[in-house]
Amino acid sequence: MTNKRFADDAIVHCTSRAQAERVLAGIAKRMAEVGLRLHPDKTRIVYCKDSNRRGDHEHTSFTFLGYAFRPREARSRHGVTFTSFLPAMSPEALQAKCDRLREMRIPKRTDLTLDDLARWLNPIVAGWINYYARYYRVGVDPLLQRVSSYLRRWAAKKYKRLRGAKRFDRWWTGLLGRQPTLFVHWRLMRNY
Repeated sequence: MTNKRFADDAIVHCTSRAQAERVLAGIAKRMAEVGLRLHPDKTRIVYCKDSNRRGDHEHTSFTFLGYAFRPREARSRHGVTFTSFLPAMSPEALQAKCDRLREMRIPKRTDLTLDDLARWLNPIVAGWINYYARYYRVGVDPLLQRVSSYLRRWAAKKYKRLRGAKRFDRWWTGLLGRQPTLFVHWRLMRNY
């Protein structure tokens, strides 16, 4: 039985398909010289399609280090909308962070005060924001909305007197008005 070994992930940017094919062949040759080979399912040439590169290609996206790189709508500093090839939080990374939130059982942590909850959650959420919102901030919005959803469920369990929807909504809106920076993600979100 032979032991199959694969090199770690890497991205190489080229200016043309011909150059990409030459570089890929060179990398494969060098890997073979040191007893490694490229992963056959992960190795591919991806076309970075955007407003300036409008050709067609079999692969126009890839995932790397928790980011999904693909064509996305962007806006210039002059307000002009165009297509750019940008990274944003990948669906797999989003699912992993949502799973992590579920494991944290935030709504059940009624033993914590609101300030304790903020001290506990803010470093975790700030880390996610700093990593995943760096290039395409709106890609992390579903995760931040999930955090707020768990906070609302926590508050509903913690403060039984807020049972009615109107009473709870008034309290929540008041909280956002009094302490708009209590939770780190509130600074980025429009709809809490």
